[in-house]
Amino acid sequence: MVSNYVLDASALLSLLNSEDGSDIVLGFLPHSVISTVNLAEVVTRLSILGMPEGQVREALTLLGLEIIPFDEEQAFRTGLLSAYTQPLGLSLGDRACLALALTTQSTALTADRVWKDLDIGVAIKLIR
Repeated sequence: MVSNYVLDASALLSLLNSEDGSDIVLGFLPHSVISTVNLAEVVTRLSILGMPEGQVREALTLLGLEIIPFDEEQAFRTGLLSAYTQPLGLSLGDRACLALALTTQSTALTADRVWKDLDIGVAIKLIR
């Protein structure tokens, strides 16, 4: 895997929904990966919005995004990040993105502005 960026669900959803910051995500997309945890968040949101499974799969396949399985090392890092991120209210998905970024020494790409206050040894780029 050669990537410089790990997408948070919020970043990918901004692209899929043509929201503010989607142009930034599009520019980083060829150099990005996503965790299966964050992929599940994206699929969940699109499903809740009423998008049929076939369209969800097609939209995500067309992006050509590399999907990284959530493994034991990421599980430990995700759990250990809780102590640092709990005061900011970060979710399991948020921490999974950050754990993958830590593991791959990549930059986490997110729309979640509260991440700017994190100091956990990972670079964070806000898309808006």
